[in-house]
Amino acid sequence: MKRARLITLATLAALALCGPLSAAAQTPDNQWTFAITPYLWLPNVEGTLNYSNPPGAAGRLEVEVGPVDYLEALRFAMMISGEARKGRWSMFTDFIYLDFSNEESAVKSIDFGGDRVSSSANVSTDSSLKGGVWTLGAGYAVLPGRPVDLDVFGGLRYFSLKASTDWQLTAAVTGPGGGQSFPRDGSISEREDLWDGIVGVRGRVWLGRSNWSIPYYLDVGTGSSSLTWQGMLGVAYSYKWIGGMLAYRHLYYDQKGDKLVQDVRFSGPALGVTFRF
Repeated sequence: MKRARLITLATLAALALCGPLSAAAQTPDNQWTFAITPYLWLPNVEGTLNYSNPPGAAGRLEVEVGPVDYLEALRFAMMISGEARKGRWSMFTDFIYLDFSNEESAVKSIDFGGDRVSSSANVSTDSSLKGGVWTLGAGYAVLPGRPVDLDVFGGLRYFSLKASTDWQLTAAVTGPGGGQSFPRDGSISEREDLWDGIVGVRGRVWLGRSNWSIPYYLDVGTGSSSLTWQGMLGVAYSYKWIGGMLAYRHLYYDQKGDKLVQDVRFSGPALGVTFRF
């Protein structure tokens, strides 16, 4: 039933992600144009969550998540993007909310104050991830029009993540020297809010004089994260006030150190339709 609902949503969304993730078609310099894009992105989620000490535990918990089967784990998703453009200048925004629940994961290791103990005693560990990603940027068209559209841009990205994990091990884990222990089972929940500045390029390569093109997007940034980057590549068709695209999109975050988000990746196909006015 869930698989059928997702396939229906994808079919209704038709095509894909044309709005802020790709430069718009040429318009007169003195005229504002706008675009809005409802879309569907179905990413696999992989990475490591580095929790602080759970209640009653002496060590930090490191959990490996994914790859997520979104057809089974996805509980709710909402995605929309928009763009305003005048001549060579543009502003764009993109919002994503994803809720993955009861995803199979594994306890990777337990950190007893710098002494890390690997755990191969995992019995049953489930994680839930809820979060939103909001991107806001402004750009300038260095190469407007055919055969190549190329915008350079700068902006910011906000990432909010609430992660929860329930774990069960075959036995309690004892730290070095035997003075500390980590319980056999338990649960923990943590939230992280990240603000990062980003720079990047976006645009499309037109296929001859047809309405078909290859849109692309790439950004890289830092701030609350040690590194974040996002990339997209697809195929698109544009016709007057409507257009669509099928794309593959990848979003990466890494905080490093003892922070919650460690090498977390969202990757998968995107599908939607753009309305221009």
